[in-house]
Amino acid sequence: MAGASLAAEIAGAASVIVIEAEESPGYHATGRSAAFWSETYGGPLVQPLTTASGSFLRAGGFLGDRGGLHIAGAEGADTLGSMARSFDGAVALEPLGRRDMAARIPRLKAGWDRALLEPTCADIDVAALHAHYLKSAGAAGVQFVTAARLEAAVREDGGWTLETSAGAFAADILVDAAGAWADDVARLAGLPPLGIQPYRRTMVQLRVDPPAPAELPLVIDALGRFYFKPEAGGRIWLSPHDEIPCPPCDAAAEEIDVATAIARLQTVVDWRIERVEHKWAGLRSFAPDRVPVYGFAPGRGDFFWFAGQGGFGIQTAPAAAKLGASLLLNRSPDPMIEDIDPHPYRPDRLVG
Repeated sequence: MAGASLAAEIAGAASVIVIEAEESPGYHATGRSAAFWSETYGGPLVQPLTTASGSFLRAGGFLGDRGGLHIAGAEGADTLGSMARSFDGAVALEPLGRRDMAARIPRLKAGWDRALLEPTCADIDVAALHAHYLKSAGAAGVQFVTAARLEAAVREDGGWTLETSAGAFAADILVDAAGAWADDVARLAGLPPLGIQPYRRTMVQLRVDPPAPAELPLVIDALGRFYFKPEAGGRIWLSPHDEIPCPPCDAAAEEIDVATAIARLQTVVDWRIERVEHKWAGLRSFAPDRVPVYGFAPGRGDFFWFAGQGGFGIQTAPAAAKLGASLLLNRSPDPMIEDIDPHPYRPDRLVG
């Protein structure tokens, strides 16, 4: 999503080639998303990008009504309070008690008695959004090269020579939108890495009894131990909200993480697990401060970071791509992002 969205934004103002290591774009994080849009997800420095993206996503038909419910027992009360204060005035959050929670979550177990309702939380059609950016970029002349893993990047005679498994390419500016491989690309280019760490996140599709109602909100544990949402046919998508550090790879779900997810779900609802129908894992990559990285490498005008977007790169894609384009092309910000301060995302904050 990062490469496709930024390519679409700068196409027409620059000659662009997107070099993709896999056989098709979006194979890793983009193709394995939990597919929700939440203004609180990622914290206060990510929220402006998410909120700014909302109007574009709604107008394009990429969002569907869902609603989010951040739930807690007594041990999570302080966390809910901190969350409400952090987003006060920026995101609509409504406190709920046990009765309203039970009306939204069938067979809610005892002990879960407080929540914050996030009514703007939505499902997001990730495939459609990704396809939109790929189509827009292609129509504007962007060239996509797949199955082209970067093997070397050499700066000489005022430009880059990029050696890949599909041949050599030349460029004036190298944009690092490589997700979990962002630091690896920097090393190949002879630049210091920023400490962008990939983490494995597990997702499970379950058939449950009683079937999950279609109107079930996205349910998120305030203490970060799980989230789940309904899927077609009364199924649910469930995650243990795991973050397992790992090298960049083709991630796969591990049985212990699937079991953990189910055990945590069973502390919340009195549902019978009929079947594990599908399980998968994706990578989320974070900078050390968990804030995205957008901008030229310190002292360089030929290497541009567009990485470290954690699990929120899809929901922020419209605003992030416009912000990246304004920084990369040194042009005035699009109205969508004119109120967003780019300084918190600068790469130089991570260089000692």
